[in-house]
Amino acid sequence: MFFSIFFLLIGLAILLFGGEVFVRGSASFARRLRVPPLVIGLTIVAFGTSAPELIVNIFAALRGASDIAMGNILGSNIVNILFILGIAAVVRPLSVKENTTWKEIPLGILSVVVLFLLGNDVMFGNNGADVLTRADGLILISFFIIFLYYTYGLSKVEGEKQDLATYSTRRSVAYIIGGVIALALGGKFMVDGAVALARMAGVSELLIGLTITAVGTSLPELVTSVIAAYRGHVAIAVGNVVGSNIFNILWILGITPVIAPIALPESINVDLAMAFIASMLLFLVMFVGGKKHRHVLRRSEGIFFVLCYIAYIMFVVFRG
Repeated sequence: MFFSIFFLLIGLAILLFGGEVFVRGSASFARRLRVPPLVIGLTIVAFGTSAPELIVNIFAALRGASDIAMGNILGSNIVNILFILGIAAVVRPLSVKENTTWKEIPLGILSVVVLFLLGNDVMFGNNGADVLTRADGLILISFFIIFLYYTYGLSKVEGEKQDLATYSTRRSVAYIIGGVIALALGGKFMVDGAVALARMAGVSELLIGLTITAVGTSLPELVTSVIAAYRGHVAIAVGNVVGSNIFNILWILGITPVIAPIALPESINVDLAMAFIASMLLFLVMFVGGKKHRHVLRRSEGIFFVLCYIAYIMFVVFRG
């Protein structure tokens, strides 16, 4: 068991390092190509922070560990909203842009609904088992392309700037290649360690995916959002999490079944429901309180979010 935990932690460390290096190299290379700053932030940086989830899911799918793949994404989305935004709101109340409230958050809710419809083949009489097929993956990717188109349009309107360094072309390319290699190695080590740990501990791979791998792969979002909140960049904190959740379902769960179809565990609808509830909570609290508190995630609400996450984790562990 020691070696399983060791491989999992080493894999996580390499994974996070690879994601950071990949983001730096890709963003720098894009700046040299004169790509608009907000497009860099909403695509390359978002790709980078979601890279750990993507790599873990690819290796999990190739290994047939579909429970880890699904648990990783749904667990990441739940931890992003309830824990990460909760902690960030405790650090500093988070004001949310109207575009985020009326467009990005509802799109995040819609993505969960679409995943529910595509994944419940038995419920809707489409198949003898619940499976995310290659066709389902392509549908999710289609929604993701629409999201990217919307993102590009938003960049023209808002024109926000991203604080990103620019390196030489050679250094940028080296960072990109090094980041990809680190992501691949880290992802393999982490999935191998997670599968071995689940078998040795006698718990389900879904439990490991919803907890350990989900929290681990969400660390980039945690660091980014908490630091952004501490420095007063509260819009970035919320936008980073909401954007990452959309990426997770539409892009990562779109790509994964295209590589290898994913069989869904029977209990996954409970976790899908929790992901939906978390997104709905974020949307609804934008309208709680007087006019002064509209579009704001307050400290009290942040504490409530964190308590909800703790209660959910206790349920998941008890379920096994």
